[in-house]
Amino acid sequence: MTPSARIQAAIEILDGVIAAARGNGPPADRLVAEWFRNHRFAGSKDKRAIREHVYDAIRACGPVPATGRVAMLGLVEEQPDLRELFDGSQYGPPKIGKNEKPAEGGIAPEWLENRLIASDVGQDDAEALLDRAPLDVRVNTLKASRDELQLPVEAEALAVPGALRLPTGTRVEEWDVFADGTVEVQDAGSQLACMAVGAQPGETVIDLCAGAGGKTLALAATMGNEGTLVAADTDRRRLSQLGPRAERAGAAIAAEVLLDPGKELEALEAWRGKADRVLIDAPCSGTGTWRRNPESRWRLTERELARLVGIQSHLLDVAKELVKPGGSITYVTCSLLDEEGAGQVDSFLAANPDWQAQPLELPLGTPRGGGIRLMPSRDGTDGFFIARIGKPC
Repeated sequence: MTPSARIQAAIEILDGVIAAARGNGPPADRLVAEWFRNHRFAGSKDKRAIREHVYDAIRACGPVPATGRVAMLGLVEEQPDLRELFDGSQYGPPKIGKNEKPAEGGIAPEWLENRLIASDVGQDDAEALLDRAPLDVRVNTLKASRDELQLPVEAEALAVPGALRLPTGTRVEEWDVFADGTVEVQDAGSQLACMAVGAQPGETVIDLCAGAGGKTLALAATMGNEGTLVAADTDRRRLSQLGPRAERAGAAIAAEVLLDPGKELEALEAWRGKADRVLIDAPCSGTGTWRRNPESRWRLTERELARLVGIQSHLLDVAKELVKPGGSITYVTCSLLDEEGAGQVDSFLAANPDWQAQPLELPLGTPRGGGIRLMPSRDGTDGFFIARIGKPC
């Protein structure tokens, strides 16, 4: 493919990404992969260039752009060398007209930028949300120690115990140590959230929003497979992925519980008032993960944010019924918005004055309300809010 044809291909994909963002369709990575499947003439260099154009254009636009071409013109503002590729050639995009305007830049739609500002997310912090994410792995201590593990590439040991940072683009999934469960791909911030739980061998621990089980596996390793570890979620498809992953990792999961939204305590009745610790990795806006999913900021609406805030509050109420006296809830969101983080904890403590926020001794993070906040710009991780709330004895 010619460089101009790659630009036109990116424009076509961006049209699909924009439509999907407006209509709650497939994510950008799936649309990119689908375009490649349907255009097998594209070589590896073509695919790499097209993918970079697509994601660079998404990052260059604040609000949702009108079209893929407008989005690409926004990227031209940042990368002027691309202008000459709008050459009107057979497979390239038409030349740029005198009256054509690029997409509006910025961090996000205006209402969302205002929410970030209200949550004390500064300009540098906000811009870092649109950088490229690093590649982190967690060493599974059920199988190896970080110091002893031999990897095919040089890795950077991070401040989080067991966390390693690899060169971007490393094909970890092709390694034997990945296939046998010795390493798992997991952002250092997620690993830190599991560390914050403070799970100990022999305890009863519930992962209330387990998803596909990334944090569940980390908790199993922390507990040394001693105790009772319960993985619960409302998503049958994602929860079904945990079994094979746990087998590969050598992780002992006592139970996998499929939850019915609004009726979670019915399914978890056997553990009511018995859990030493409950982890809530709550559904959220994902503002802290824009480095990985930059188009997600186009999908979020004020109505959807309000719905998520309601779910988070409900999950805290569920968790408090599961914890025994002296136990704790660790509340986590990959969001930098206070209404999903510090504000949620404040509201919970106001409604449950006998509970208390507990100090977190973690190697990264900045105090925020009753917990800490991780920022890509300061900590090199995805953005997170993490708090641990203790129940009185």
